[in-house]
Amino acid sequence: MRDAVVAADIELGYGTHLAVTASSFAIPEGAITALIGPNGSGKSTLLNAIAGLITPSGGTIEVAPIDDRPRRVAYVLQTTKVNEALPVTVSEVVTMGRYADKGSFNRLTDHDRAAVATAIDRMSIADLANRHLTELSGGQRQRVFVAQGLAQEHDILLLDEPLSGLDLPSAQAIDDVIHDENAGGCTVVLTTHDLAEARVADHVVLLSGRVVATGPPEQVLTAANLAEAYGANLLHIDGESVFIDDPHHHPAASRHEHRER
Repeated sequence: MRDAVVAADIELGYGTHLAVTASSFAIPEGAITALIGPNGSGKSTLLNAIAGLITPSGGTIEVAPIDDRPRRVAYVLQTTKVNEALPVTVSEVVTMGRYADKGSFNRLTDHDRAAVATAIDRMSIADLANRHLTELSGGQRQRVFVAQGLAQEHDILLLDEPLSGLDLPSAQAIDDVIHDENAGGCTVVLTTHDLAEARVADHVVLLSGRVVATGPPEQVLTAANLAEAYGANLLHIDGESVFIDDPHHHPAASRHEHRER
């Protein structure tokens, strides 16, 4: 298996704050990779680096080309990081996904319109197309932004906490799309606070201000590695089960089951 992203001794930060100290890792092509770690561990910062939104202060990160062309990256932010009060409809938000390739002032082609329609249909939000963002629930808004990512031409799909705090139908719809994208050959990288979600990924990067461990989940999500990342005060072991005493990890009511990869 080839690597889609390779980082060597990468250091990432904002201003004088170093969010990720010297770390090396690789993200395999065509896999679902989960970035997991405590709050403030550098998960979103790492996604920003893969997306090219921040420049490393040390080391290197490379998104490997594919078929002699740059690998295309689509990035879906958490809805909490997006101005949901923008005076735009659901359809307009999804259409913005096409602007990355053509710019804001070029006319949409039939291909663009078809890509937008397909993304809306895949996220089951056609009935919301003319509604304003402020009229939607949190789960509906998250589906809209995932649809925006799907509308982009992409080889890598980055998702920041895509399933966090969602209602069951929205979480299931997004989880299904993640698997469908991966089945179609897309490399998926997502951040999560959910240990169960990370355990069913193909590949895991465990973070705590640096990369603590990386590899298959059964090798990374060990009690020893989790204790190093989260600290003894947050980690509890009961027989063969590991529990993380972190508000982000507490199970939600009617939570959907994560599909085995």
